[in-house]
Amino acid sequence: VSKLTATDGFYNNPLVKIQLPDELKVVEQALRNIGLGSLADKGIQMLNTAASDAVKEATPIFVDAVTNISFSDAKTILMGAQDAATQYLKRTTTSSLYAKFFPVVKNSFSKVGADAVWKEIITKYNSIPLVTKLNPDLNDYVTNKALDGVYKMIAIEEKNIRTNINARTSSLLQKVFALQDKK
Repeated sequence: VSKLTATDGFYNNPLVKIQLPDELKVVEQALRNIGLGSLADKGIQMLNTAASDAVKEATPIFVDAVTNISFSDAKTILMGAQDAATQYLKRTTTSSLYAKFFPVVKNSFSKVGADAVWKEIITKYNSIPLVTKLNPDLNDYVTNKALDGVYKMIAIEEKNIRTNINARTSSLLQKVFALQDKK
């Protein structure tokens, strides 16, 4: 969470950087073709800024999920697949995170002017002759991409903790995953 909420945490991370939705790739290319690439870049950066803002809401939800873990779930995570903890968190936090992220993304778009930029991008694109007019729901798209990014980074960290003893930075992690090493 802290990596993704840093300034440009999504934008500067190629593993989770949010690109335009597929239906807007044609918009991006058209803008770049007519010399408005910087406008497309600004729009992409705003998508990623909104995601970083939203992820700030994640910590209490993850803490709650970990606090309420059952013994059975803990055992499954410890002895399970390389991404068992990630899958547990995904299963237990996705709906709560979406509910927290969506209004933040929507507000972030308004706060940083992304709504105005996207209106300008879509208006300019829709004014190009012979194009199919578009009106995507970027709030839902960015919210889901933010969730994907969070779980991707958790999976990377989980794999690192499971396979790299030096990544176990607390005595609790060292004790717990020492059990996993014996399986």
